[in-house]
Amino acid sequence: MTPSERDDGTPTGAAHRRGLFREGDRVQLTDTKRRMHTITLQAGKQFHTAKGMLEHDAILGRPEGIVLTSTQGMTYLALRPLLSDFVLSMPRGATIVYPKDAALIVGLADLYPGARVLEAGVGSGALTCSLLRAVGDDGRVSSYERRDDFADVARTNVETFFGGPHPAWSLTVGDLRPTLEARVAEGIDTVFDRVVLDMLAPWDVVASVAEVLEPGGVLVAYVATTTQLSRTVETLRLDGRFTEPHAQETLLRTWHLEGLAVRPDHSMNGHTGFLVVTRRLADGTVLPPRRTRPAKGAYGEDYEAP
Repeated sequence: MTPSERDDGTPTGAAHRRGLFREGDRVQLTDTKRRMHTITLQAGKQFHTAKGMLEHDAILGRPEGIVLTSTQGMTYLALRPLLSDFVLSMPRGATIVYPKDAALIVGLADLYPGARVLEAGVGSGALTCSLLRAVGDDGRVSSYERRDDFADVARTNVETFFGGPHPAWSLTVGDLRPTLEARVAEGIDTVFDRVVLDMLAPWDVVASVAEVLEPGGVLVAYVATTTQLSRTVETLRLDGRFTEPHAQETLLRTWHLEGLAVRPDHSMNGHTGFLVVTRRLADGTVLPPRRTRPAKGAYGEDYEAP
């Protein structure tokens, strides 16, 4: 039996994407005011709110996309939660990487089924779920987290979403740099196609991850502040084993849609973090000098352009 199957062989958790609702499935109930409630189905159980009660048995054995009515007349749309829904409602130890950034990381890192990914800074496991979804059962996501409490929260969240331990995931509690360097010294397989860093000081591990990232491999660093952004980029440049880094952020604005009243919503999902992207050069490669002229004073008074 695989970790994503029940004793009778039927899939559970995120592995169960089609078919009728079964006991143990997570269901997202959305009312007419778009308030969401997530429940885990159990025969004989009831869901209670101030707007009445629903029987779990009224959902079991039925397909997604049905509408149910509570004992006080409130209607609910029943669907299995998407990964983005799960991430926004899951327990947190550290601040999560939000869906808008996680989706971009998967795209910028060019993740694919079977990819070998090194993740540093697992936090609450939100980004880890997206990485595992992208690489599939045949890939490998090796995650490192310094704090035991964060690692425990992440492990619980990942196993809750996937219905059990994911076969492609390993989680190491400890500092990335000494652990990784020790494994390289011992000859343990530490070759990766992609590196994703979500940590306070990613510049501290640039030299270490350069040793294990395949030529052509992609490194993506997620940082929150401009000072972190600057130091990360300058460290990558000085290391000399990476292409010229690129940085970006995503500002998400939703829209109000009501007949002819079509306008931006009054609030928007603004800055959450910067994404720095670069690729590993082949050993011995020296990039041609950049032709762009830095702004006056960008590097201090003593800087001399190459």
